Amino acid sequence: MEARLDVFASPLAGKLLKHFAAAGKVVTDSGLPVTTQELVKIRASQINGCGFCLDMHTKEAAAAGETAQRLHMVAAWREAKVFTEAERAALELAEQGTRLADGTGVPDEVWENAAKHYDEEQLLALVSLIAVINAFNRLNVMTQQPAGDYVVGQFG
Repeated sequence: MEARLDVFASPLAGKLLKHFAAAGKVVTDSGLPVTTQELVKIRASQINGCGFCLDMHTKEAAAAGETAQRLHMVAAWREAKVFTEAERAALELAEQGTRLADGTGVPDEVWENAAKHYDEEQLLALVSLIAVINAFNRLNVMTQQPAGDYVVGQFG
């Protein structure tokens, strides 16, 4: 597949991606567990059909020590026994936050479950992470960025 736009050569895209990445860095440094961050990015990317981000975040998670079993089970997290209750709450929030167009918003019980496992700063980081990965997903899906060539650490 060929990308519709070469976002890596565009000065405008470079400025935009710099800000997306800076927002992502704030979340990375927030205290929200890194494992949870990668699982959320993977799940949102699966839902959005973003192969580019899915490739990147599964490789980054694996390089950070995430097991193949857990990576393979993210799409079926409800049935999998390999995730903690906190990770499950984050994955549910990620799904609901990614599927806002379905018209249900984020149900109170989903929010309350996440709030059992994460403090206010971590919740804000989680919500921000969901927003940022969805922005990256949408940019990559609309421009048809090809997947499969990502090298761990490629973007710093």
